[in-house]
This record gives sequence, C-alpha cells and structure tokens, in this order.
Amino acid sequence: MRVEFLGTGGFHPSEQRHTACLMLPELGLIFDAGTSAFRVEKHVETTSLDLFLSHAHLDHICGLTYLITLPLLGKVEQIRLHARTEILDAVKIQLFSEQVFPVPPPFKFCEIQDEGELRLPSGQKLEWMKLNSHPGGSTAFKLHLDEGVFAYVTDTTVDGSYTDFIRGAETLVHECYFPDSKSDWANQTGHTHSTALATLAKEAQVGRLIIVHTDPLDKTGDPIGIEEMRAIFPDIVIAEDKTSLELGK
Repeated sequence: MRVEFLGTGGFHPSEQRHTACLMLPELGLIFDAGTSAFRVEKHVETTSLDLFLSHAHLDHICGLTYLITLPLLGKVEQIRLHARTEILDAVKIQLFSEQVFPVPPPFKFCEIQDEGELRLPSGQKLEWMKLNSHPGGSTAFKLHLDEGVFAYVTDTTVDGSYTDFIRGAETLVHECYFPDSKSDWANQTGHTHSTALATLAKEAQVGRLIIVHTDPLDKTGDPIGIEEMRAIFPDIVIAEDKTSLELGK
C-alpha cells in the first residue's frame, strides 16, 4: 500500500513544501486538501475519492477549490467529503460562498461525529476521534490495513488524550510545527513541539514516525532538531513533498 505525501508543510506554502495533503491512491483515500491538492489528479487510480478533513483552517481546505474539476471533467465519478458538521458548514458557507469562490462544489458532503468509524469502499476500516487542543478542534484518523495501522494526526498539542488511539500504529504521520525552543508557541497555538512528539511515539509504541506540517518560516533542512528527537525515538523522518512511502516496508 502506497502513501503519497503531496504536501508536508504548515501555515502557508514555501519553495520547499506545500500545505497538507496525503493520499493513498489504491484506496481513493485523501486526508486534508491544502495548497498541494492540485497534485491529486496525477495520482487518481479509482473511480471515486473519499476525502477526510482534519479541520477547516485554510491551509487544510483551500485546495478543495482545485478539486472541483475532477468530477466536472469526468476524471472521477464522485468525491465524498467527510468531516464534522461544523467543518463542512465552514467549507460550504465560507470557502464556497459566491463572493469567495462562485462555482458550487460538486462534492457529496458526508457528516461524521466527534468519534466513529466506517468501512471504506475498498473494505478497510477507518476510525477517527476529535482532538480539542487546537483552536476549533482537529480530528485524528487511524486506518487499518494488512500492512498495519496507519495513523494521521495534525494540528494538536501532545496532551495525552489520543495516546491510546494511536498505540501500536505501524506508521504514525504527525505534525511537528515547533522545535523545543519554541514550546511556548506550541502550547499557545495548539501545535506540537519536538520532545513531546518523540516521547509520544515512544510511549505509544508506534513502529515509525513521519513528521509533517513543519514551519515554513524555518529555511534550514532541520526545523525541529531531529537528532535530539532520535535520541528518544530512533525511527523518525521528516517528510518531503512528492515522496512516496510503501507501507509495511
């Protein structure tokens, strides 16, 4: 099973990274639709797409406007957009208001509760839970595959509320916006900092940790202090745009 990292940055796009979008093409499954969502078309392998939003901040939803051409031009038969009710309302009322974007979205809007699960059309089970530390809340996702559990968690502080949810995941994709030197900023903005995330990965006994949603203002190759993190949890990489990951390898 392949995961495409279409966008791995946070807040705004940079020369190195666009904002959040992950895709599992074989399942027609997408998480978030930031500025990198224009890359989805290249990876479509199914007749329909299921797109799950973690929350409604612009760096995670603005790319929905790029995806309207896929069903309109027959590239896919349907896009089902899954999110909590307040997130879907923000998308419909604000992002697709006539003054902002005048083309009605050809999506099927699917409401989900704060916690729940469903079976994807391909048969895999997807679970989710609401996270409360980020302004407006966010949603963590956990996908059950033959290759092991794949978890996607973004825009949250490490507060202990979801440790059991991700426990034992073979692959954890998690945001890390701030290094430890800016931990105060992490707590103020509802984001994660380095040591807290490495400690979480160790305590939750995940197989490997892949970091996304890094700070676009940091122009270094290591915005989070990865070697210090590896002293706590060794199997860590910082994801880059347009890279593929084969799960189970």
